[in-house]
Amino acid sequence: MKSFASMTFSLAVALAVASCSSPDVKAPEPVLPIPEQKQVEWQKMETYAFIHFGLNTFNDREWGYGDSDPATFNPARLDCEQWAKTLVNSGMKGVILTAKHHDGFCLWPFKGTDYSIANSPYKGGKGDIVRELSDACRKYGLKFAVYLSPWDRHQANYGTPEYLDYFYAQLRDLLTNYGEVFEVWFDGANGGDGWYGGAKEARTIDRRNYYNYPRIYEMLDSIQPQAVVFSDGGPGCRWVGNERGFAGATNWSLLRKGEVYPGYNRHLELQYGHADGNQWVPAECDVSIRPGWFYHPEEDGRVKTPEQLVDLYYRSVGHNGTLLLNFPVDRNGLIHPVDSANAVKFHQLVQEELKTNLVAGVVPEVSNERGGKFTASAMTDTGYDTYWATEDGVHAADVEFSFRRPQRMNRMLLQEYIPLGQRVKSFVVEYKDKGGEWLPVRLNEETTTVGYKRLLRFETVVSDGIRIRFTDSRGPLCINNIGVYDAGEGVDVVYAVPAEQIQSMPFSLPGKSEEAMAAASDRNGQTTLFIDGDSLVIDLGKERTVSSFHFLPDQGEPNKGLIANYELSVGTDAGHINRVVKAGEFSNIKNNPVMQSVYFTPVTARYILLKATRMIVPGEAMGFAEIAVQ
Repeated sequence: MKSFASMTFSLAVALAVASCSSPDVKAPEPVLPIPEQKQVEWQKMETYAFIHFGLNTFNDREWGYGDSDPATFNPARLDCEQWAKTLVNSGMKGVILTAKHHDGFCLWPFKGTDYSIANSPYKGGKGDIVRELSDACRKYGLKFAVYLSPWDRHQANYGTPEYLDYFYAQLRDLLTNYGEVFEVWFDGANGGDGWYGGAKEARTIDRRNYYNYPRIYEMLDSIQPQAVVFSDGGPGCRWVGNERGFAGATNWSLLRKGEVYPGYNRHLELQYGHADGNQWVPAECDVSIRPGWFYHPEEDGRVKTPEQLVDLYYRSVGHNGTLLLNFPVDRNGLIHPVDSANAVKFHQLVQEELKTNLVAGVVPEVSNERGGKFTASAMTDTGYDTYWATEDGVHAADVEFSFRRPQRMNRMLLQEYIPLGQRVKSFVVEYKDKGGEWLPVRLNEETTTVGYKRLLRFETVVSDGIRIRFTDSRGPLCINNIGVYDAGEGVDVVYAVPAEQIQSMPFSLPGKSEEAMAAASDRNGQTTLFIDGDSLVIDLGKERTVSSFHFLPDQGEPNKGLIANYELSVGTDAGHINRVVKAGEFSNIKNNPVMQSVYFTPVTARYILLKATRMIVPGEAMGFAEIAVQ
């Protein structure tokens, strides 16, 4: 028979357990700002398509001047169902059509102008591509949306108050006659040279105020309240600040309200958002599957490979953004077979890499738990609206998974429950080695924000344990999904940009000749700049927002000047470049001297100082075949 003390203790434990599992435990308070429900549903789409098609297609232009003859628009085999089927097979959840680009040509018979499909040979002037595509989307289960350029290089009255009535009428026409749209896309390119009814001049507008966007938003809310509005600064979603299809590894879904406007001149910061933002404006990563947005026959051999698209997926959707992938429809009115094949293969590769979640249904050990329904099991139950949360005041905690036998792992998925706000500011992923010691996984980007979704690619480990240490957050943690995957053999080789395609901010190297500097910036991996000593100083010319440093080591045989360990510092003054942003090693550089990338939390700086704290061969001059700052 149990003693009274033992019974009392057991009762106390039972009551405590009951209390912890009680459904009455309150959810964490939201951390503002938070998204609207339509923004959450929009982000769940993850990947969707752009279609650029129009007069530019038939006149070999990217930005039509506004003077191309509508008679040149005559696709012989146009088939919007072919577009829709291709997009479905490519994993796209919707499509945005450029109903009118900057040239002013309308792909629907808008009665307010003669510069439209109604005055083209296509279907004898009876065609309506907006209608054809919206119908095809409904048939094949795709969501539909429209791009309407505010800039119009054809209209004679562009830049005057009268043009606004014309633009509003176009917008109302598209929003009322083609069913539900999930997004309305406004380009940030506004004002400049154009045909303008034959004036052939440059026109300047007040980008912040000319279009009276508050009035436009009222119209949208009254006609299509579920639509998310895109522009440089939202309000529904924002441009990611580049057209290369990726967001920063640090990516806040927040902006400072009213600060960003169409044509915003500090667009690079849009890759990262504003950590102190007070408005929910997540990032959309737009990129074309070809170099151009419109079709050009000479680019048939320059379509992005499936592997390149996979890389962009991890750096867009996997960086808390969405991927808007453009398909330039060809002159027959079809998505080109190369574009189609590569996009379909891209989708298959992503599905294969993330097919089996090794922790599905596994309940991890956590260092803190809120109780009630906010327990650790919620992170692996596949539900979106269930989540693990920590107690109030607990902004750091560990999540640990143990396996009965060692598992091969190289991918991870993390999701925050964003209806309650974006919280995570930093985290670390570690695995248990054979001796039971926890070591960080090797990956090529900083681990700061999570948001709707964070996907990590790390060097393959084989271990019976893996854990995530959330080290800082804006409030109690709210994690709704975690996945761990084995993407297969050969996945440790992350897509590398060839030397000739490296992109960089402009920079100079103080004290170095133009000839010497050219060796490290000529996009030729066979020329090398060697620097005596242990330090390289880079001058960006002015203060800029920077988040990464890249260099290609010497490519000679043997490779010379290889840096083993480093310290990277930044500063705004040449005499005080002393803010350390990253330190570590260039692992395996001796055996694999490929592009080396150092990522860090975005900072404002003019100067960057790379210090070699250890060389592979002591005393050798540092070797740089190419240098880039982003």
